[in-house]
Amino acid sequence: MDSEPYPADAARWAILNGFGRTLGDSLIGLTALAAARDHLPPHPVLFRLPGLGPVQEALYQAAGVEVRLLPWEEALPGRTYAPASGFARVIDLRDFAYESAFARTSMVDFFLARLGLDPAGVPPAAKRNTWLAARLQPAPPGGLAPGYTLLCPNAAGALRQMPAEIHAAMLERLADEGPLATQGEVPATLAHRVHALGMSATLAELCGQVAAARRVVSTDTAMVHLADAFSIPCLAFFPTHDPAWRVRDYPHCTPVALEADLPRGLEFPRGPADLAAARAAWFATPLPAPLRPPGG
Repeated sequence: MDSEPYPADAARWAILNGFGRTLGDSLIGLTALAAARDHLPPHPVLFRLPGLGPVQEALYQAAGVEVRLLPWEEALPGRTYAPASGFARVIDLRDFAYESAFARTSMVDFFLARLGLDPAGVPPAAKRNTWLAARLQPAPPGGLAPGYTLLCPNAAGALRQMPAEIHAAMLERLADEGPLATQGEVPATLAHRVHALGMSATLAELCGQVAAARRVVSTDTAMVHLADAFSIPCLAFFPTHDPAWRVRDYPHCTPVALEADLPRGLEFPRGPADLAAARAAWFATPLPAPLRPPGG
């Protein structure tokens, strides 16, 4: 009789869509997995959707987890995925971003609970992303000495995007306080004072931008999670989420909840009005003292 393709799977767990497609979701999911390792059967298998970029792929390689393919036609939750049927347990995370609990609780607690743990019993230190720093060698940006402020105005979701006017105002203010770099566009008037960082082609380059900074100012949660991974002080902006749901366990992070007229926990815009409300919140919320101009 022919042996099964993976004869050891009967004692393992399968995680479908583990852990999503964005860098931030993946990093937090892997942090939860690391925290839960002593409570799970060894060597769980993550079935992941195809077409991910090299940055996300490198993150899973750094975590040292086994990854197998979850075809797009199997992306919908609630249906049996035959290649996972031989596992001791299947954790179905397909479409987890649309679950109400994901939008209204700490992301790491959400993943821990889905892995079968009581999040309250996991120490806060285990809910941080510091495992990454020990497994990856950052590549600092060329032509820029360490110790700069890093501004991250771009976000994976449109609701969190920093308006260009706010980005320019922050650059103008921060440029007076020492070396400054941004992942966004640099206004011509500041071209001689601000270092424009190009698109990072690798995870090492992206982590290098963060690890070499003295502080990070970000609206993109992935960059906030990376700042925690390397214990870099971070100022993080949140238009729709309660900051406690994303940065509660980060001792070096100062969160700012924007005054948006939007439902708490909204992940995706329902139409142009939501995008307008998220944008307006940036102008309605007083900026923290370090970002205010003198006398502002």
